[in-house]
Amino acid sequence: MSSRPPSSHFLPADGIVQAVRHFNRFYTRQIGLLQRGLLATPFSLTEVRLLYEMAHREGVTASELASDLSLDPGYLSRMLAKFEKRGWIQRKPSPDDARQSLLSLTKKGAESFAPLDQRSSEEVARMLERVPPASQDQLVSAMKTIEQSLSPVPSSCERYILRSHQPGDMGWVVFRHGVLYSQEYRYDERFEALVAGIVAEFIEKFDPSGERCWIAERNGERVGSVFLVRKSATVGKLRMLIVEPSARGLGIGRRLVEECIRFARQAGYKKIVLWTQSELKAARAIYQQAGFQLVEKEAHENWGRKDLVSETWELKLGTAVGG
Repeated sequence: MSSRPPSSHFLPADGIVQAVRHFNRFYTRQIGLLQRGLLATPFSLTEVRLLYEMAHREGVTASELASDLSLDPGYLSRMLAKFEKRGWIQRKPSPDDARQSLLSLTKKGAESFAPLDQRSSEEVARMLERVPPASQDQLVSAMKTIEQSLSPVPSSCERYILRSHQPGDMGWVVFRHGVLYSQEYRYDERFEALVAGIVAEFIEKFDPSGERCWIAERNGERVGSVFLVRKSATVGKLRMLIVEPSARGLGIGRRLVEECIRFARQAGYKKIVLWTQSELKAARAIYQQAGFQLVEKEAHENWGRKDLVSETWELKLGTAVGG
């Protein structure tokens, strides 16, 4: 009978381990974790993080905090008691479980935490002053790579937000369309040029009464977009639906399309049309679920491909979403 190989055979090479430890020592020094108190306060990193969680969540139980922050329940209980003694937190019975209390900051607690939060942002801003602007995106990208590599696979309930467009978003839309459609469908740079022309026209002729761009964000990162533009007085056109691979499966694409439909009704459109390609299976499924009907197909050659089939879909706005 063969024996199981020693567990050390599955460990990373010692050089990699030492490199990670070296980075840990470097970064803890950079953000001041070796000081007696975090941000020149009497509070530890864990205490400040605990305050942060309660400041940014409507109501959270002690068990949720212990799980999310990987804290020993006894240690957490002592910190909460310390904050309660200062009058910084309050407890309310949970409507879902009478044995649990929902924790949140009091007004006094929020006022006490606000300068800590501001000081933390200022400390990071000062640290970034040493990094050339052109390298800051690369730094953030490297941080995200570390986070994504060490964290578990995102769950379908992970939170995201939708917002209107801001400066810088149009460049992201063009860039990510160019990259993703090249990687996933082998479209050449002419497709990126097409998208650039569409977004330029959107900005130059933007009419907020009948046009809108939605940007999906998760953890402060852009992960999706969609546009609704005016085709005529009664027809809106859905354009450039995209969702990053890292955020697929969270329902973002479906939600973006639903927002387009809701806004189109408010704007008084009678119909929404869109133009897509037959090979975009996930997007087509979203359109079909939302009630769009395929009305036209046409084979064509474009963007370095000779085997494309374009499709025109439309939704009459008397049709219920999800029908």
